[in-house]
Amino acid sequence: MKLRKMVALLAVLAMVTALFAGCGGSSDSGDSGDGGKAVLKIGGIGPSTGPAALYGLAVKNGGELAVKEINEANPDGLQLEWMWQDDEHDAEKSVNAYNKLVDDGMQVLVGSVTTTPCTAVAAEAYNNRTFALTPSASGPAVTEGNDNVFQLCFSDPNQGIASADYIKENFADKTVGIIYNNADNYSSGIRDKFKSEYEEGGKTVTEATFTDETTDFKAQLNTMKDAGVDLLFLPIYYAPAANIMTQASQIGYAPTYFGVDGMDGILGADGFDASLAEGVLLLTPFTPYSEDEKIQEFVKKYEEAYGETPIQFAADAYDCVYAIYDAFQKTGLEADASMEDICEAMIEVFTGDFTASGLTADSMKWNEAGEVDKTPKVCIIQDGKYVEQ
Repeated sequence: MKLRKMVALLAVLAMVTALFAGCGGSSDSGDSGDGGKAVLKIGGIGPSTGPAALYGLAVKNGGELAVKEINEANPDGLQLEWMWQDDEHDAEKSVNAYNKLVDDGMQVLVGSVTTTPCTAVAAEAYNNRTFALTPSASGPAVTEGNDNVFQLCFSDPNQGIASADYIKENFADKTVGIIYNNADNYSSGIRDKFKSEYEEGGKTVTEATFTDETTDFKAQLNTMKDAGVDLLFLPIYYAPAANIMTQASQIGYAPTYFGVDGMDGILGADGFDASLAEGVLLLTPFTPYSEDEKIQEFVKKYEEAYGETPIQFAADAYDCVYAIYDAFQKTGLEADASMEDICEAMIEVFTGDFTASGLTADSMKWNEAGEVDKTPKVCIIQDGKYVEQ
């Protein structure tokens, strides 16, 4: 009998211990584990491995640096936790990454980084009522019908229109061609707006397409060369752009290249001869070579922390974290508020009179469609640096 009572007593004690342990450190509470102080958990999703890893790692590092700065500057105020998941630039893996972050107690999302994965995640975030601010997924489908998803980057239509207007104004004598990825929402979306804007007034554009699997661009390049195209618009990511420039050089074709924000990072592309990018024009909201004091301070800290010069995606993520931090404090909520309550409160702040200033723009505002009021800048690559035009 004594043995049975002892076993029963031990079982009760185990249950009580488990109950109290469960109340103390749940990841859903936003508890950092440091003295029991609650923190706001910000999740990030992007490709830190795979062909688009340069973008994802930049976002991961930029967000991480902002969180570190905020926590160190405000030890007695609101604290943040940065939670990161790799999606390999794959929509299904991005959704899995999102679900993992939700399970781990994420309350606000920075991401996803690229348009197609972000579009898939946006649908899940809408259903779960997660507030999301993407640093760089610029496709309209990301925010369309999703009142909880906002963009810090300028949208694809804006990039297409800005590129067409700049080329018409500054390269009126050039024969223009486009090579774009017709399997990618980002690339196709920019191409559509560029083409319609550029061809107003009777101008024409020579076009060639490719898909995600394409590695040999000789056919597309010969189409451009034979048509006399001397300005090639590339609304694509840096990896295929590097291939295109390399193969163009191999066939003796040397047009002027004009890219969009996805071109950023080409100077660091694996195995790419960066001299081939000399004279490339591209749209970007950020250049690390700016003389702006706050940008130079960011660049210095980033280089010290990660051993490389930041690209615009790092600056975008940095601005995302600061915008979320500033907006959250206007909600009046505590750090351990639910994901759903935070979502509704953040939507109200972002669509109100809230403005955010950062590395990529000053006085950024958002409309109810989730789009940011922000103007693209045109830069040219000279001597391995971005120079504003």
